[in-house]
Amino acid sequence: MQLRYRYRVYPSPGQRIALAKAFGCARVVFNDAVAARKQAYRSGSPYPTTGELSKKLITEAKKTPGREFLAEVSAVVLQQALADCDRAHRNFFDSVKGKRKGAKLGPPRFKKRSARQSIRFTRNARFRVLDNKRLRLPKIGDLDVRWSRRLPAEPSSVTVVKDSTGKYFASFVVDIGEPEPLPDVADDTGIDLGLSSFAVLKGRVITSPKFFRQAERKLRKASRELSRKQQGSKNRAKARVTLAKVHARIANRRRDFIEQATTAIVRENQAVYVEDLNVKGMATRKGRRGKSVHDQALGAFLRALETKCARYGRGFARVDRWFPSTRMCSACAAITGPKGLTGLSVRQWTCPCGTHHDRDVNAQINIRNEGRRILADLAAGQAESLNACGAQIRPDIPAPRRETGTHRSDLDNRADTRIEDTVGTTAL
Repeated sequence: MQLRYRYRVYPSPGQRIALAKAFGCARVVFNDAVAARKQAYRSGSPYPTTGELSKKLITEAKKTPGREFLAEVSAVVLQQALADCDRAHRNFFDSVKGKRKGAKLGPPRFKKRSARQSIRFTRNARFRVLDNKRLRLPKIGDLDVRWSRRLPAEPSSVTVVKDSTGKYFASFVVDIGEPEPLPDVADDTGIDLGLSSFAVLKGRVITSPKFFRQAERKLRKASRELSRKQQGSKNRAKARVTLAKVHARIANRRRDFIEQATTAIVRENQAVYVEDLNVKGMATRKGRRGKSVHDQALGAFLRALETKCARYGRGFARVDRWFPSTRMCSACAAITGPKGLTGLSVRQWTCPCGTHHDRDVNAQINIRNEGRRILADLAAGQAESLNACGAQIRPDIPAPRRETGTHRSDLDNRADTRIEDTVGTTAL
């Protein structure tokens, strides 16, 4: 399993200039590659390969008057910019052919001199962590890194990122092998996500933090100050950083909340069951709840939860979005609950069988029961597959446990994407 560890970096003034050159050169090579392939498409010429572009846009371009500055940075940075362009084109072609899941992608666009920039060094660049804990990068120098935790193994690549607030980070890709699962626990839970309460679980409720709503006043003030500044002035650049810092704080707080919440859920439950929500549809103007839906970051929460369940050997199941978890009575299975948009205001209801329900708690119970059925069917399908191959059949086949996982101490560290000077890990 590959994980990503991110650390805060403090480059010197000279190193910032070298990083700015590397960011600019990588952007130029990427844009030249996009332009070359667009020109080939318009003229009906054969599709230029990455090798041809590397020779033309890097090797030969360094000898021309307009691109001689490319020799001032590491060649690996330029090669990785070409690799990013090639990957973007492959994703576009796969999306057009229907081979790639998710929303349709457009062709790669030109990169702008935006606030967020990044470059990547692979092992070919021979970057290394020195004995004095500094990070040595070719044609950059020895960077001062805040090691909030140690790297578990030798990194295969490092990406240097400058975010919109002017902070620098080093993101390492590390192969940790096959981690061990957490010890078994007896509980499992369904999770009913919503707006009034962030999540309703078995026995507890996670309240909505509403980070964006809390910072709306600061955002409004910072946005007004930015709009009043003259274009191209230094005061406008300062106002832009001020606004970016407000947005960064919101994103960091939300990310830290998701990591802590998902860590606690995975630690306390052997299996987790959630609804397959259409978050994009929930945030449309028709529902007039777009700002609140995006503030909850339900999609990021579900992705982090699914990744951790797979990593730590926990069961995970998604219940179909059309499953009537809210309207179904968890006692008699009759679908008698409130329906439609008008029924959203009904938080409690009584079934004709006499059972009184809290809307969210009842949905959590139904999701848990349906999730158990899904995992049971999955285990039964695996048993039939083993029988067809002539293997011995056991009465009880546990859920797969050796896909991913780690020790409890690793989980306590919450090794996922963190804020500021903390490090995170994200399954790739």
